[in-house]
Amino acid sequence: MFDPEQLWSPARRTAVLAASGASIVLIALLDWWTKPYVSLGLLYLFPVMLAAGYLSRPAIVASALLCGLLGEAFSSLDPAWRIDRIALQTLALLGCGLFVAELLRSRRLSLQARQRLRALVETSPAAIVTLGPANIIEVANRAAVELLLVDETNLIGRSIAPFLPALAQASRAAGHIRLGARMRCEGQRSNGDPFFAEVWYSFYLENGTTKVAAIVADVSENEPVLTDEDSVPAVNGRASLNPRQAAVVRLVLEGLTNRQISERLELSLSAVKNTLQQIFWKTGAGNRSQMVRVALERYRNLL
Repeated sequence: MFDPEQLWSPARRTAVLAASGASIVLIALLDWWTKPYVSLGLLYLFPVMLAAGYLSRPAIVASALLCGLLGEAFSSLDPAWRIDRIALQTLALLGCGLFVAELLRSRRLSLQARQRLRALVETSPAAIVTLGPANIIEVANRAAVELLLVDETNLIGRSIAPFLPALAQASRAAGHIRLGARMRCEGQRSNGDPFFAEVWYSFYLENGTTKVAAIVADVSENEPVLTDEDSVPAVNGRASLNPRQAAVVRLVLEGLTNRQISERLELSLSAVKNTLQQIFWKTGAGNRSQMVRVALERYRNLL
């Protein structure tokens, strides 16, 4: 596929402008030589478009006017319409030249914006990933690699599902949702260590394909996050509670504060808060009272 940047790269500026000027001279000579037979003024379109990638707008206007005058000077047509033909030919050349110049300008601005965005993503302290079809990771910055991987260095081409199952599940709705969202979920590093994550994600379209961009933060506050091994079984398909979560729910039902729960279970206050956030996510509750109500409805027999 043709890439305009390969032809109009800054390194080729001198060569391309020289080739454009030489082409104008060559076309003028051929047009003069074939004047009694045929007009070659249309060929000036190519050197004007070739030079437009490097010239300013006034310079493009000047080159189009020069080529229009040369085309008319060696034209074999009736000179009665000379001024009109010069104007029409100049406008045609000018339009094509400005079109190429604006097209290249837009492409360069787009590439510059992408480069700035890539630099911002790479240097961001937050873990950033983008997901393509089938939840395959297409972009991952250094922070994402450090968060999810331990002994490896590349996340590209791997599925996000082993690391953040909840994000993989949410991305399946990409065909129906275009808005951003936020969630808290459990994640797992490549070595099997679990952690608690806060994820901001949104859907976007690229070349007709829906993709997901996500920012992931580790909010486990250096406290271990228990997995669902030896957890209280799920009830009626509801999310299960591990032993620590079940114990915290029981004490919340007794009316204890976070500090009292911390003292009773011999946990740090941050660990209690982290466990409560996990319970909020599993029960879908937004506050303590909602969590109590949901726990009584779903886990009454277990508690």
